[in-house]
Amino acid sequence: MSLTVLIGFLVLTGAAAYAQTLTGFAFGLITMGGVGLTGLLSLPDAAMIVSVLTLVNATQMLLKGWRDVAWDQCGLVMAASVPMLFLGYWLLEWLAGSHVDLLRLLLGLVIVVSSMQLARKPEPLPAQSGNGSLLFFGGIAGLMGGMFSTAGPPLVYHFYRQPMPLVKVRETLVTVFALNAVFRIGLVTVSGDFPSSSTLSGLVAVPAVMSATYAARRWPPPFSPAAMRRIVFILLLLSGISLGAPAVLHLLEISP
Repeated sequence: MSLTVLIGFLVLTGAAAYAQTLTGFAFGLITMGGVGLTGLLSLPDAAMIVSVLTLVNATQMLLKGWRDVAWDQCGLVMAASVPMLFLGYWLLEWLAGSHVDLLRLLLGLVIVVSSMQLARKPEPLPAQSGNGSLLFFGGIAGLMGGMFSTAGPPLVYHFYRQPMPLVKVRETLVTVFALNAVFRIGLVTVSGDFPSSSTLSGLVAVPAVMSATYAARRWPPPFSPAAMRRIVFILLLLSGISLGAPAVLHLLEISP
């Protein structure tokens, strides 16, 4: 990884960690979207590094917040998430080998749909959802986590509608992201698909992620959470469209 690429990756992951700390999710979406647009890394390698950095970000957040985790809901989500994570990882490897444009299109669609979800405030439910919904959304999250290390959107949609304290929602989500990252890293290691030593130099982004996480908590931006969500929405929407549109044109064999 050249110095220019490394600096770009540091800036990208720092911005993503800052946004995730303030919004509850977006680290994987911003990082993977930026990588897809710039071609800094291959998508499988980027997903691996995102898993490691997600774990760093989550661990830092949970050092103080672990007492607020809703462990019953977390357990149900993970029960459905882990098997689907294996499926998502297999799909990533298959598509990355022979269907790269389709893979880029899928990532673009994930980012666009997730950005639209982020833009709207979920309507709260009058009562806690049943276990079936936790298993359903946990499964979708596992599939997305296995493919792109972006398990956040379906779980954010589900948990932010529950009649639960916001701090409990946030810390539960972060715990799920951390556990998904652990399983995904283990899967990559067992599969022997670990990135090259050059690519792993991207892990020097760990200090950038930790610094951005601390900065977001210590010095939040001078505008409301709603405004922050709108800013992230615009950035994600534009990156998703920019990533998916060329893939569509190429799949249709239309020159841009």
